[in-house]
Amino acid sequence: MKVFSSDGSVLMEVKSFSRNGNSLEFTGTVMGAMPVQGSLSPSEARKAFGMFKGIGIWLFLLTFLFRRSSKSKD
Repeated sequence: MKVFSSDGSVLMEVKSFSRNGNSLEFTGTVMGAMPVQGSLSPSEARKAFGMFKGIGIWLFLLTFLFRRSSKSKD
């Protein structure tokens, strides 16, 4: 999974996800070179969902996985 900047360059590439107790852990690279390992706790995930304000964004999220990408960046 790749996360892109506004200019189309790859900011982060996530290589894998795993579970560690109640946390979601990931490994990958930042800016193509720096290896990174991170962890997402349930409380931080709740904070992320709290940032989605308004019904419009929630309706978009319901259909997000079924949408086509505007252009492939593989």
